[in-house]
Amino acid sequence: MSKEQQAVACARRAFETGRSKSLEHRIRQLKNLQRMFTERQKEIADAIKKDLNKSEVGTQLYETLGLEGEISLAIRKLKEWAAPRSVEKNLLTLSDTVYIKPEPLGVVLIIGAWNYPWAVTIQPLIGAIAAGNAAVIKPSEVCVHTAKAMEDLLPIYIDKELYPVVTGGVPETQELLRQRFDHIFYTGNSVVGKLIMEAAAKNLTPVTLELGGKSPCYIDKNCDISIACRRVAWGKYTNCGQTCIAPDYILCEPSIQDRVIEEIKKSIKEFYTDNPKTCTDYGRIINQRHFKRIMAMLEDSTIAVGGENDESDCYIAPTVLRDVKPEAKVMQEEIFGPLLPILSVSGLDEAIKFINKGEKPLALYVFTSDDKVIKRMVDETSSGGLLANDCLVHYSVSSLPFGGVGNSGMGCYHGKFSFDQLSHLRSCLIKQLKMEGVNSMRYPPHTPKKLGWARFFILKTVDLGWVGRMALLAVLAVVAAVVLQNYLL
Repeated sequence: MSKEQQAVACARRAFETGRSKSLEHRIRQLKNLQRMFTERQKEIADAIKKDLNKSEVGTQLYETLGLEGEISLAIRKLKEWAAPRSVEKNLLTLSDTVYIKPEPLGVVLIIGAWNYPWAVTIQPLIGAIAAGNAAVIKPSEVCVHTAKAMEDLLPIYIDKELYPVVTGGVPETQELLRQRFDHIFYTGNSVVGKLIMEAAAKNLTPVTLELGGKSPCYIDKNCDISIACRRVAWGKYTNCGQTCIAPDYILCEPSIQDRVIEEIKKSIKEFYTDNPKTCTDYGRIINQRHFKRIMAMLEDSTIAVGGENDESDCYIAPTVLRDVKPEAKVMQEEIFGPLLPILSVSGLDEAIKFINKGEKPLALYVFTSDDKVIKRMVDETSSGGLLANDCLVHYSVSSLPFGGVGNSGMGCYHGKFSFDQLSHLRSCLIKQLKMEGVNSMRYPPHTPKKLGWARFFILKTVDLGWVGRMALLAVLAVVAAVVLQNYLL
């Protein structure tokens, strides 16, 4: 039996003991996870520094701080999330107990990504634990040091049988995908996402796919261009552009292109100094394969800012490209690096048409002081999320579902959405063996009169207080007696 099979079997056995279903157990595991981020921050930061050249402060800001907040929210709200949820009734079910009961799915496979290795791996794990599942955790092998840190640290703090960590590369992932899971949660690109979905289909396993795409950024000429470009530069060059919701390209009118370039250049200097290569807050490309992929995108575009690079250090400077054509290499796939193309459009109409010609993005950004422009972007485009006058920050709002649409993914998570995504929302209706007269309308022989009564009872919904329900029950008892007399005698 392979280590992957052993991990899945171990998680399945642990889940079948029932211990993950206890709210006390879930909260204890979440608190232990929270304690790990307090006690092991240095080890976590050191590993990410080696993988992505993130500073310790940057690691807390972009990786672990959000996780600590997510854990605190889950602990605080878990009893409420896991409680039975009452639902609206029709007249036919007025005397019944009708509710939704969230229950664990079983064993979840979580396949993490390398760009924010803790954030995008542990966030779904928080949801899996809160929902009462077991989970097999597969960190990305591309972040070698962080994967090793997860493998070492997680079993110390959380139940190692319920939540085993499996490290390795493509063969190990493929072996995991041959096993049966109750849900698969994958963060990455759409090419691999299709393979995940294909593997899941063999066992009819539901999936959550958090993918990416080319997230557009439209800058309206009637806005504070200086502030807009500052926020765009932050959103683009954070983590060296290796962010699934980074602004992928800018759309703007030709009349403001030079101003946009100049303002972004100022922001780059403000954030990362005259020499970003020596700045502790500017990262590196994850490896040389991705370095070469990104550099190849520059071949048929004009560099307006940046362009400096060092393959031995996987360094590419924050770069802006001007007068980019739609057919340019940099526009053919998600960049996932520090290149920012600027494309000219005649205005909002052309920008919307251009956005809608492509695949639906994970995020869409619009900068404008005109509410009508924002409304048109909201009404006339489709994307996983939409932000007006900022970038990235919707990821930090737990009350918003985070997820894609179409080619940018399916399913969503964060906060209660994580809990619901990794729960089965079970429909429950509890009847008593009484009031059989009301049921006579559904029994053969079927007649127009019975259909009339059925239409009345089924199509009427009620939202009454306690007194109203009691009064209506009394009326229904009389109706039931009449129905019984008319149809059963």
